[in-house]
Amino acid sequence: MKIDLKDKTALVCGSSTGIGESTARLMAAAGARVVLLARNPNKLQKVLSTLDTTHRDDHTYLVADFSNYKEVDEVVSAFAKANPIHILVNNTGGPAPGYLIDAEVKALEDGFTQHIKCNQVLVKACAPGMKEAGYGRIINIISTSVKAPIEFLGVSNVIRGAVANWAKTLSNELGPYGITVNNVLPGFTATERLDKIIAGKANRAGHSEEQAAEIMKNYVPARRFAQPEEVANAVLFLSSNLAGYINGINLPVDGGRTKSL
Repeated sequence: MKIDLKDKTALVCGSSTGIGESTARLMAAAGARVVLLARNPNKLQKVLSTLDTTHRDDHTYLVADFSNYKEVDEVVSAFAKANPIHILVNNTGGPAPGYLIDAEVKALEDGFTQHIKCNQVLVKACAPGMKEAGYGRIINIISTSVKAPIEFLGVSNVIRGAVANWAKTLSNELGPYGITVNNVLPGFTATERLDKIIAGKANRAGHSEEQAAEIMKNYVPARRFAQPEEVANAVLFLSSNLAGYINGINLPVDGGRTKSL
């Protein structure tokens, strides 16, 4: 089974590090033209310089900060008008850890902007090109908290759930145009965000970070954390022709940690 994206353009958000970076690498290796999007141009340039150019050498990047949805809209809309996007990977850093009861209203507003508002303007910018091509893949990298809230990630639990329902609604609306909308739900994945979560758990429990990490691994039947590329593999599959009849689902990539089916 070979995934071939050589005639596709993929916009990968949050692609300067972690799951987004791994996704961009796999997309390029599969032949897609990759458009990186994040807020740090230096990191983007570094990733861009390492992308596979076997199939294409016109990979590029865009700079925008997801705390400003109008900036994201302006940057991506201008690009997409001249460069139709076939694959959109919505991915950005989650809201800061903490208990929901302690969160200020602004934290919820910021999370809504960073995820729902930005996702919405991105889809509106990319959907016309997808409709014209009769092919579109929108994949949202969110969290297993969609299925069960995660302790000490109060604001994130709320916002991730909103993204999941936003995506399900869009999957119904865009399905007739050959566009699928799906969510990938990473479990504990070895990224900078997980490092922060581990540090927080260690601090609250009075453990070392190594102890906190081992406790977390024991929650997972696989007894380990995922590598970013393992999540990216699921994104790559959902981006391909092979996944054309998969639409409106939540796909956990969590080593079996989520208790529900």
